[in-house]
Amino acid sequence: RPNVGKSRLVNRLAGRHAAIVHDTPGVTRDRQAIEVEFDGLSFRLIDTAGFEEAAIGSLAARMTGQTLTAIAEADALLFIIDARDGVTAGDEIIAQALRRSGKPVIFAANKCEGRTNLEEVYGLGLGEPIRLSAEHGIGMGELAEALEEHIPRTAPPPEDEDTAAEDGADETEDYDYPDKPLR
Repeated sequence: RPNVGKSRLVNRLAGRHAAIVHDTPGVTRDRQAIEVEFDGLSFRLIDTAGFEEAAIGSLAARMTGQTLTAIAEADALLFIIDARDGVTAGDEIIAQALRRSGKPVIFAANKCEGRTNLEEVYGLGLGEPIRLSAEHGIGMGELAEALEEHIPRTAPPPEDEDTAAEDGADETEDYDYPDKPLR
């Protein structure tokens, strides 16, 4: 669905501004594939415009077509709802289409910075959502665990001792980028 935070989450997972984020619905019009290294996982993430009911041949219909193509190409699907809005009729339609795809669905509720009542989400038939905030980096560890079920972990590249010394890197320093804000 438009404006649930898909592009912001893509940027959080990518660790860079790979997708345009704006409050205006419809900014993402095409699907965009982004190579991501996140929490020891290496995968291709596809940002989509989402689903919108529209007249055949319209821009919104073409955007939905791009989303359906991305679903067909994907190994697993990440379905995001806006926790502030609760479950909408659009969310129900999307959940039904994702279940019909037969692909594994990782279900997340974005914008969970404060109190959220998510009792109605169980009606979507996707189980307990991962509560997250793409903007504030909340829930990224839980999302990484869910992604790991579908993506094999990559071994960290061997670190060259000379490069580490030149960079001033401290071997005891542990940088946990999923919990850091986007720059």
